Amino acid sequence: MAAVTIYDVAARAEVSIKTVSRVMNNEPNVRPAMRERVLEAAGALGYAPNLSARSLAGSRSFVIAVFADASLTLDHWRSERGSDYLSRIQLGATLECREAGYHLLVELIDHDGPRVRQEVGALLAALKPDGVILTPPSCDDEIVLEMLDKAGTPYVRLAPEKAEARGPRIHTDDVAAGREVTEHLIGLGHRRIGFITGDSRYGASQARREGYVAAMAAHGLAIEDGWIREGDFTFESGHAAAQALLSLPDRPTAIFASSDEMALGAVAAAGEADIAVPGGVSVAGFDDSPVSRLSRPQLTTVRQPLVEMSSLATRMLIGGASRNPSAEPPPPRDELLPFALIHRASTAPPAAG
Repeated sequence: MAAVTIYDVAARAEVSIKTVSRVMNNEPNVRPAMRERVLEAAGALGYAPNLSARSLAGSRSFVIAVFADASLTLDHWRSERGSDYLSRIQLGATLECREAGYHLLVELIDHDGPRVRQEVGALLAALKPDGVILTPPSCDDEIVLEMLDKAGTPYVRLAPEKAEARGPRIHTDDVAAGREVTEHLIGLGHRRIGFITGDSRYGASQARREGYVAAMAAHGLAIEDGWIREGDFTFESGHAAAQALLSLPDRPTAIFASSDEMALGAVAAAGEADIAVPGGVSVAGFDDSPVSRLSRPQLTTVRQPLVEMSSLATRMLIGGASRNPSAEPPPPRDELLPFALIHRASTAPPAAG
């Protein structure tokens, strides 16, 4: 059976080939009724546009790429825990790409390796993406940004540490979120609050720590030596950090971990030490990942709008690719999306005495 072509769709819809092409390429200035007619004809015939042909027909590749951190992503995959962070980024971007007739590709960038420049250059040359979504730490990596700028590839930075105008930025206020979690624990009556940092390469790690420190200072609470422990967003690092916190002579009555994975590690460490959560120690996390709701007790945490962030980033990139190349580029955008503190059973007032 011969493959269905754009000519077959045009004949069935009784429109020109140019109109079919404009609909399939999601171009503007097509009447809704006409667009619906073409899509119905394409669906009835089982027509799917060929990506290579579409790319050759114009300057677009119809590909959006996501750059994700290789080391942290592979650590989660190899441990068979998966990567909820990346999954939610993919969900938002995939839905927008499907709607617009684009393809989404996820590429892992080895920021710790010696060949970041060559790796990114090869990816851009092979994929020729219409845009790139940069997750941490790519969003702050000077080599990655330099290569994208040199190639003229549009990008949107998700949750970058650096705010200078190098392409649009979409983020939440991690300082405010860190402060709100700490304020929640203080409001419950806790005065000895430990903190587990995230991976130092991520701007959010420093921001959440800054919020914790600010809240403690605002209430006149000293941060004792050893109350801040380093983590890297993994369960294992949270477990080790919590073990150290819980072994202190005057141990904290609450622990704020910079990710749900690390918070779960803290819950496990408390259980191993026969310390009840929240009766013996309250634990709060960050991310509102599925594991935060499967945990026993369920975790108090911060909900990040990751799906919304990646959806917006994808719309911005696709919209830029569809714009008239001769038009002036829009000014860089800075989008601040809201977070939400989710109160659950892992935090409670400290035990008397």
